[in-house]
Amino acid sequence: MDATAMTGTVTGTDRTDLTLLVVEDDPAGALAVPELLDAADAAGTRVRIRTARNLTEAERLLTDDVHCILVDLSLPGPRAAAGDDPLAPLRHILRLAPRHAVLALAASADAELAAEAVRVGAQDHLFREELDGRLLSRAIRYAVERKRADAVQVKLAESRLRAQENARLERGLLPTPLLEGSDLRFAAHYRPGRSRALLGGDFYDVVRTPDGTVHAMIGDVCGHGPDEAALGVELRIAWRALTFAGLCGDELLSTMQQVLEHERESEEIFATLCTVDIAPDGRRAGLCLAGHPSPLIARQGRAARLLPYEDGGPALGLLPRARWPRRQVELGGAWSLLMYTDGLIEGRSAGPGSPRLGQDGMVDMINRQLTSGLRGDELLEAAVTEVRSLNGGELTDDVAVLALERDRARG
Repeated sequence: MDATAMTGTVTGTDRTDLTLLVVEDDPAGALAVPELLDAADAAGTRVRIRTARNLTEAERLLTDDVHCILVDLSLPGPRAAAGDDPLAPLRHILRLAPRHAVLALAASADAELAAEAVRVGAQDHLFREELDGRLLSRAIRYAVERKRADAVQVKLAESRLRAQENARLERGLLPTPLLEGSDLRFAAHYRPGRSRALLGGDFYDVVRTPDGTVHAMIGDVCGHGPDEAALGVELRIAWRALTFAGLCGDELLSTMQQVLEHERESEEIFATLCTVDIAPDGRRAGLCLAGHPSPLIARQGRAARLLPYEDGGPALGLLPRARWPRRQVELGGAWSLLMYTDGLIEGRSAGPGSPRLGQDGMVDMINRQLTSGLRGDELLEAAVTEVRSLNGGELTDDVAVLALERDRARG
């Protein structure tokens, strides 16, 4: 049985119709809800009334278009199973309709029971003897809005918890360099391209093996979403394990490609990679490039320049039987080695619409910063900050930069 009545004006822009389900064992007698709402005599949201004489009928009438439920606390309910709980009908409705606003109706003599109804989950309580049209109309609207606000708060709390958990997870996935026993200094700067993330498709790592060789790696999975970030972590962990197992150069990169081909979601996914293995004396290194920009080296008393990038191999995942030659390079006594992903060089050089910064522009920028005395973390922070400034805004791609420095010459 349905009846329609007019309620008071709703604040704001919400003027949609509301549906009230009244659950009372004698709705036609003690409580005439349609007449009460008619008595409110105000122009506003239209309230459609549905009535149920018991919980079974309420369950049948409870559809998605119901906004609010008015439950009579004197309604007979499943009390035997609940230990004669006077709030058993209300608890049943709350379990049945967790997303709906609920009002509890009680006699004024049952004020304590009415207050308990709110504590267990009702949005508000009403006393039968004090009920009039305006009060009921306002209570329905307030209960619906309060339920909506509660739902928003729950979603915000869940979102914050997920964000905190993701942040802890991503923070734990960032590498911890293993350089114990080395005289090299290490610095890194990481900035994911996706909003509110700590990890992107770029990845890097630095380890020292028992023979005293320092191995450094930086790479970039195409794209910068969560799937690419996960693949980047897998490749970094694989690189560390393979490096400690003694693999280097072409053998290592060939195995890395097998890992990529096995773990990627589609054949279109590829990754660029740059690996450097620095000899125990710190004066020379082996360089392998897999479709990745060449590192930059700055020697004491000389301008920074790119290491040779001829004879590099393709990105991992592009050619099934590719090879990656290892090139020997001389570092000298005191030097700084800068490894980076293409997010550092693909930004604009003078705002939107201008040419890309490119490797030459990056080299000029790093030389200016070195001349001003910047080193280590300060150098990397300044470099990324200037790249963003030149770009005219936030960079859309992931950026990873790492620096290895040797301050003194050894015989």
